[in-house]
Amino acid sequence: MEKRILGLDPGLAILGFGAINCTQAATKGQNTAVNMLDFGVIRTSADAEMGQRLCTIFDDLHTLIQELQPDLVAIEKLFFYRMSSTILVAQARGVVMLTLAQHNLPYIEFTPAQIKQALTGYGNADKSEVQDAVARELNLAEIPQPDDAADALAVALTAWFQV
Repeated sequence: MEKRILGLDPGLAILGFGAINCTQAATKGQNTAVNMLDFGVIRTSADAEMGQRLCTIFDDLHTLIQELQPDLVAIEKLFFYRMSSTILVAQARGVVMLTLAQHNLPYIEFTPAQIKQALTGYGNADKSEVQDAVARELNLAEIPQPDDAADALAVALTAWFQV
C-alpha cells in the first residue's frame, strides 16, 4: 500500500513543506520504504500587506497540493511564547486549513514534542538531532535546507510512523 504524505511547518514569512512517499508491505513483518518526493518553502514578503501575504500562501499551497496529490497532510501544531508571533502564524495556519478543506484532504496534527519523540525517542531533543534523524530516515547525504523544510519533512515522517 502506498501513501503520499505532505508535511507542513506553518509560518507567515516562511511555510515549510516536505512530501514523502511511503510504501507498506502487504504482509506484516515485511519491509516498508519511505522516499522523499519534494521539499521547500513558501515565502511571503514582510513588505507586503497581510492580505497579500495570506493570498500568496493560499495560491502557492493550492498549486503544491495539485502537483503533489497527497493522501494525507501532517501539520505542526502552534507552540509559541510570544503572543504577536502566535497570532501571525495562526492567521497563516487558518489559510492552510481552508486550503486543505477545499481539497477535501485529511490532516493530522502533532506538537513539537511529539515530532521530536517520534524521530529521536526524546521529546526534548534539539533541532539538530531532529534534522539528523530526518536525513537518516530518508537516506539523504545532507540535511534539507532551509530549516523550515527539514522541519516539514520531520512532521511528514511523524505521520508515517503514526499511521
